[in-house]
Amino acid sequence: MRPFEGIRIIDITHVLAGPFAAYQLALLGADVIKVEQRSDPDQSRDSGSDPALNAAQMGTGFLTQGSNKRAITLDLKTPAGREVLKKLVATADVLVENYRPGAFAALGLGYEDLSAINPRLIYASFSAFGQDGPRGQQTAYDHVIQATSGIMAMTGTPDVHPIKFGSPAIDYATGTMGAFALSAALFQRERTGRGQRIDMAMLDVAMILMASHLTGYLRNGRHPKPHGNKQPHATNSAYQTKDGLVMLGASNLRQQKRLWTVLEHPEMIKRTNLERDADHAREEALLQQIMPTRTAAEWEAYLQARHIPAAQVRTMGEASADPQLASRAVIHHHQGATGVEGAFGVPMAAFKFAHGGPRIDTPPPAVGEHNHAILGELGYSAAEIAQMERDGVL
Repeated sequence: MRPFEGIRIIDITHVLAGPFAAYQLALLGADVIKVEQRSDPDQSRDSGSDPALNAAQMGTGFLTQGSNKRAITLDLKTPAGREVLKKLVATADVLVENYRPGAFAALGLGYEDLSAINPRLIYASFSAFGQDGPRGQQTAYDHVIQATSGIMAMTGTPDVHPIKFGSPAIDYATGTMGAFALSAALFQRERTGRGQRIDMAMLDVAMILMASHLTGYLRNGRHPKPHGNKQPHATNSAYQTKDGLVMLGASNLRQQKRLWTVLEHPEMIKRTNLERDADHAREEALLQQIMPTRTAAEWEAYLQARHIPAAQVRTMGEASADPQLASRAVIHHHQGATGVEGAFGVPMAAFKFAHGGPRIDTPPPAVGEHNHAILGELGYSAAEIAQMERDGVL
């Protein structure tokens, strides 16, 4: 039995952070019902690397976090649509939404409204800056939060910065932190019997992603500097090899001693980090001479065999083909889905359980794919469902 089997989650989110949080619980057995407006579905449905899938409203952006979910359409601007949602809430454990702060309350669907229907409801709101504060009404995406938070300013090289980093990591981190918050609230409810109001802000998560740098700044007022591929310690940086870059990770004193020993330069071993700082230029120059004598793959194999962290800098294609990922079951391969011809792969959870762990059972759903099934579970007749379709409620 997976941890969240028997838990029902209403997922009224779009794009990435909110859907990813609900997805993580879906992998662990939760019944996640994705609610969308037919005329304006999840924005991620038409985003991704495959234009044909985007046109079919099954873009790779949506496929990433759509597995194990069921999908219905509701126009929440209509009284009938809100009534259906309230019936769903009465059967649910969690509701997740990520619309503009105050938008759901204005529809009579705020936390106070829905907790009156279901006092055990855990109501989570995801937003850029939180539900209150001076920026509460502002909107943003991952890259905007990167700019706002200071992450861009510390990313890049001393000569080229600020730079947005490649993946929407703040979105994914917000989804992951959101899944943790939902899990904690569900555990708390087992003890107290009470629901919970969760306020998730992307900016908050971005600051936590810089936690040690933030603590350093608050202590001495020094802004974190962009180092690019060169880290403060020369033995902990990237170097050109015969055929590409290798990232050395001889970070602590033991590892740097091991590195200089296997490179046959024991005279470079330092006793303290202050000594390493003082001799940084000489260490870097020597490594720039040594590393081009082998390929990146050869250095990785040679150094890892001697317990020195090192890796060749890989492309996504090279990384995804690594047998280690297959052994970890990080990627699930679907044979197809409604609106998707052919096989495709999606990432799952970043951990394994000995038993009852994350698993994908069903492919991502098309828009409104489960309308009849879910509404039937709520007691609506076929005739009532047909009428809602004619009225534009679904």
